Amino acid sequence: MNYAIETDRLTKTYGKNRGINELELKVEAGDFFGFIGPNGAGKSTTIRTLLGLISPTSGSAKVLGYDIVTEKEKILQNIGYLPSEINFYRGMKVKDIIKYSADLRKTDCSKKAGVLSERLGLDLNKKVDELSLGNRKKVGIVCAVQHSPKLLILDEPTSGLDPLMQREFFNILNEENKNGATIFFSSHILSEVQNYCKSAAFIKDGKIIIADKVEQLEETGAKKVTVKTESGTEEYLYKGDIKELLKDLSGKKPLDVTITEPSLEEIFMNYYE
Repeated sequence: MNYAIETDRLTKTYGKNRGINELELKVEAGDFFGFIGPNGAGKSTTIRTLLGLISPTSGSAKVLGYDIVTEKEKILQNIGYLPSEINFYRGMKVKDIIKYSADLRKTDCSKKAGVLSERLGLDLNKKVDELSLGNRKKVGIVCAVQHSPKLLILDEPTSGLDPLMQREFFNILNEENKNGATIFFSSHILSEVQNYCKSAAFIKDGKIIIADKVEQLEETGAKKVTVKTESGTEEYLYKGDIKELLKDLSGKKPLDVTITEPSLEEIFMNYYE
């Protein structure tokens, strides 16, 4: 199996503060992978460690076959990265930032950068100081994608983008994926993963709690049960003998019962709780 990202007990601690703990993560080359968890779960720490921006406390990892400690320069040469918080050199125009990013890679990306900027509705002549969060995020997207990297690593990429731009952004990612790029993005928005990703991993308290193909995560065999009684309404996921469920429900003297397939979000929240 050819992996774009592969970790082995990857750990990063900050004194007594939690980072990531013995992370086991495998992302197949060519995958569209969602890395899901609430704020503080360890998503950004994982990404920064994979990129060699911070050093691991223990364990190891490879990105595109390169060791994150000894070969981080090769990793950065072959990926596109969008951080969760975007900052640029003050006073520069958007077009200068985009060209500067391409020049650092010694690559002429002007044609693709122009197409991307137009699709995202960027004003290339504006100074970055004047841009809203959403427009700064668009500049970051162009810088990350314009050189057609083998791997795109995106940290909370849709924050600040309006719904129309979010849709166009995912159209761009789908095109890059179809052209062979591996997409790895972190998010706390489950609908993004359900709608676009082939695979996903859930992280909680610095540990992966489940990872699989999205279609497998959706086919857990669990049912969402909604029971309405005189005292109120109860909702839960049930995975077990249906006869036992019906026996339990009859004892509650329900006014109404609904049994449906759970959404990925409901499955996810069940794991978290």
